[in-house]
This record gives sequence, structure tokens and C-alpha cells, in this order.
Amino acid sequence: MKSIFEIKNQETIKEVLNFVEFGTLAICKDDKPYSLPVNFVYLDNHIYFHGSLKGRKIDVLKKNQLASFSVVEPYSVIQSYFSLTDNLACPATHFFKSVMIDGRVEFVKNYEEKVQALSALMQKLQKEGRYKPLGEEVYRKMINATTVCKIIIDSISGKFKFGQHLSQERFDMIIEHLEKRGNKKDINTIKLMEKFKKD
Repeated sequence: MKSIFEIKNQETIKEVLNFVEFGTLAICKDDKPYSLPVNFVYLDNHIYFHGSLKGRKIDVLKKNQLASFSVVEPYSVIQSYFSLTDNLACPATHFFKSVMIDGRVEFVKNYEEKVQALSALMQKLQKEGRYKPLGEEVYRKMINATTVCKIIIDSISGKFKFGQHLSQERFDMIIEHLEKRGNKKDINTIKLMEKFKKD
């Protein structure tokens, strides 16, 4: 990873994990990789996700608990002609925030920890509430029929690409094109380009 794209600030990384709703879980069994999208929540320095009691994911994790996990928060697609005028395709890119995690997965056995993780996931995905608290007895059967896993994090890193590596001329050219296109994502991208160019 180019150091200019690397983000080490843990609060900034945490912001991405708290905002993004889906991540990609990558696991492996018998030298066969398997990746899948999962809803998740970042809680107490762990990644929690849930699923059924049976299935391929569970079978793989029973054999090999090592996992990688990644999330991406996409921003503007940058067309090739946004930063150069030579008609080459090479400058085309996509600006983004991402977080990459390596660790091992544990099955959560403690009922109260399962409730805490599922409650945090609900708070993340349904901020308006309007549901009975998961600690109520009505959920016990459903929670017992749900697998909750947590990733014990060994390493975590962030990569944010917002044109930090570009010359001022190319950087300004991209901003001009984004302003012309002017959708909401482009406006947010410009703000982050200016922020990370200064940092």
C-alpha cells in the first residue's frame, strides 16, 4: 500500500466501520477461498456478524477460524479525461475509503454478549428504533437459533484514495470536472479531496 493512501488514525477508521453497513468476509477451507458479504457492527474493538446455525460459512469457520474482512465506502468515479487530456484510459479511477482487517473468528456462546452484539447491529441499521429491546424474553428462541460470530482483530488498516498523490494541476482539474457534474457524491468527494490534500 502506498503510504500516501494509508490511514492510521483509529478514530477515522472507526468512523468508516460505524458508517458502512456491509463488509466482505474472506475465509478459507482446504485451500479453497470463500468470500461473502455480511452485515456487521464494530463493537468493543471486534467485528460482529450473524447468520444461521448451519451453512457453508459455519462449516468453513469450524475448520479454519482465520479470516480477512474488508469494507469500502465508495465515492466518485473519476473518468480518465478528468485529470489528463491525452485520451488514454489509464488515469480512470475510483475514489474511496476502505478498511482491511485480519484476525480470527470466534463463535459467541454467551447469551448476553449475543444480545449486546445484535442490539448494536439493530441500532446501526435501524436508528429510528421502533422495536422491542432484544433483551426481552420474546427473542430468546430466535437468538438461540442464530449464530453470532466476532472477529478478534490482529491487524487493522485504512486506505483512503482522494487524489492525494496527484500534481496540483491534475488535482484541480478533477475538482473542476466534479463541480461540473455536481451530484451529491461528487460534492462530498470534493470536500474529502481538499481535506486529505491538506493532511
